[in-house]
Amino acid sequence: MAEGGGRAMRGAVPALLAGRLPAPAQLWQAARDGLRGSVAREAEQRRLFPWLAVAFGAGILIFFTATDGEPSLAAPLIAAGLCLSVTPLLRARPVALALMLGLAAVFLGFAAGVWRVASVAGPVLTRVTIAPLVGLVEGLDEREGGARLIVRVERFGDLDAESRPRRVRVSYRATQAVRPGDAIRATARLLPPPEAVRPGGYDFARDAYFRGIGAVGSLVGKVEVGPPAEPLALSLRLTAAIDAARNAFTRRITDAIGGQAGAVAAALVTGKRGLISNETNDVLRAAGIYHVVSISGLHMVLAAGVVFWLVRAGLALVPMLALACPIKKIAAGTAMLGVTAYCAFSGWDVAAERALIMTLVMLGAILVDRPALSLRNLALAAILALAREPEALLGPSFQMSFGAVAGLIACAPLIDGRVFRTDSSSRIARSASWVAKAVVGTLATTLVAQLATAPFATYHFQTVQPFGLVGNALTLPLVSLAVMPAAVLGMLAYPFALDRPVWWLMGLAVRGMLDISAWIAGFGQANVVLPAFGTGALMLLAAALLLATLPVSRLRLLALVPAGLGVALAASPIRYDIYIDRDGAGAAVRGKDGRLVVLGRPPSFMLEQWLKADGDGRPPEAATGAAGPRCDRIGCTLTAVDGRAVALVMDKRAFAEDCARADILITRLRAPPGCAAPLIADRTFLAVRGATAIRLGTAGPEITTARGAGQPKPWQPQPASVATPATEVGPQSPNDASAADPSDPPPSENPQ
Repeated sequence: MAEGGGRAMRGAVPALLAGRLPAPAQLWQAARDGLRGSVAREAEQRRLFPWLAVAFGAGILIFFTATDGEPSLAAPLIAAGLCLSVTPLLRARPVALALMLGLAAVFLGFAAGVWRVASVAGPVLTRVTIAPLVGLVEGLDEREGGARLIVRVERFGDLDAESRPRRVRVSYRATQAVRPGDAIRATARLLPPPEAVRPGGYDFARDAYFRGIGAVGSLVGKVEVGPPAEPLALSLRLTAAIDAARNAFTRRITDAIGGQAGAVAAALVTGKRGLISNETNDVLRAAGIYHVVSISGLHMVLAAGVVFWLVRAGLALVPMLALACPIKKIAAGTAMLGVTAYCAFSGWDVAAERALIMTLVMLGAILVDRPALSLRNLALAAILALAREPEALLGPSFQMSFGAVAGLIACAPLIDGRVFRTDSSSRIARSASWVAKAVVGTLATTLVAQLATAPFATYHFQTVQPFGLVGNALTLPLVSLAVMPAAVLGMLAYPFALDRPVWWLMGLAVRGMLDISAWIAGFGQANVVLPAFGTGALMLLAAALLLATLPVSRLRLLALVPAGLGVALAASPIRYDIYIDRDGAGAAVRGKDGRLVVLGRPPSFMLEQWLKADGDGRPPEAATGAAGPRCDRIGCTLTAVDGRAVALVMDKRAFAEDCARADILITRLRAPPGCAAPLIADRTFLAVRGATAIRLGTAGPEITTARGAGQPKPWQPQPASVATPATEVGPQSPNDASAADPSDPPPSENPQ
């Protein structure tokens, strides 16, 4: 088939050289034959299977983004069965067979999304509520000045089982000892998990829903702690015991090392990141190595590699075993057990689970005598991970992890350092060759990973670290050669109480990593903020990455088309002129100078996200103190960049004046029925639509909302405030600790 395509092309090229256009039929035949030849080569190289993972992900994406309502699980399963039933009839037509298998994978991905939503369905709190809380502590994360608890709820006020969240996350200023497995009784101030602060932004409510969390908030007043009234189920006892051991291990490491180096070292081992300060997090992000402190692919591979090497080296020291036993397979099996235990001890975090699946698939390939690092194994790992957690496809962790690995596998022949190999018997020459391969390999690996993950990182975080290549090149050798081996040795020495010297040595390497990060963070423009671009640009760039990494034929050249379109769209993003808080308590409006100015008192976390989406690197306090708005006790007014009058009403006494003169009226209250403002974003509107962004133009305001116009998703319950009067619980004060946005940043930068 490939030869046929070449003949057709050879017939079309002379026509072009002769100054005349080939006949349409000739071009069509050339294209068809070329496609068949390329597909045949892809099939010969076993590169069609990875596209099943892409099709599976496409089905998940369709479910999460295009459905309006609750689809049936039977429909996609029946459709997938019909597609698979006709595949035996298509064996003689490889293109049609591949398309039918891909269509079946799309339906199966859609079904996975339907099943996942149904399997985790649970009540979500609809309004701010203060009431007595009785429950069981499932997990505890120590933090600076307190702790964060995951509580399985037994009773909360007078809510019945159908409306009471099954699990809540609460902050707690620790004044007494609380451990996983304890029963607690306290007064809790709970609110619905916060949704995205802007259209297209990180949706904590969605992540909380799939983690079984139906409310967030804080404990107030006295907390009564005691043993559970009834014996716990085995799964709960095991979960509580593991979390208690993680906390004890975290304290042991931090006590042995001390300072922020101890907090980072503990996070590398146990996954508990609560003790890392915001300043340290900012430094690590500026250096482009924040992925190091999140248990993910890098940690799983290094942990598995250390166990694999130790077992294989130990067995190789015994000649009888080395000759009689498959020590490589034994080492791989032991590494699989070790890395699974490490994942369980690190808390089975979402990113860690996906990394575990990928690592197990690659180690399993060794057991069956297959190449460990291949796109086929990566695709299998992606299908398994998405089948278990389809929602992961929407987050940065999955996108960056699998994007980086796909790029590294595709570019492996180019970055393996073979150009520096030498056959010389000189020790100096061999040492120089090894150093050159190590340095160039580290730089090339980091560059490929950064290029592959750049679209996803920029889309989700609106930041670029220009010196990330330097940061990773300088710190990853420390992590690979010192930090992670010390972590494994420390865990092995812990049962013998001989681990303290190991943690001290690990602390030296971690301090070196932090010093390098602080040095890089001190560079000018270590963090560059870029405007948020839309999902269209992200989809095109993701398609370009897939086309550049999965094919082996000339189909790779097709990546240039979506890449060019994606870069063009990303370089000219839509910049909104007004951002409105989902509760109507504040807004950011583009002023006459072209920069956003704050109205009201939105939480700093929310304001920071608005500024970053606008490509504005100012700290939130700089925008808060900007001149322009006129404010008093009952509201604020501001003239927007296009001359429209924007009013924020904080007291109902302001409605009479602002409804008459404002072009855009924003309020956390319900606007009176006779309000004459052309555009009103009040309590009723925001409760249904969520956070709102407005683009001002000559044709009128262009409104985009976080919830959209369709039916709400399961993690977006209809707020009680739409149908009932305001409750006695007042608005949040920005100075109240519980008023700060309780959401975490997106499960962050995990490119490796």
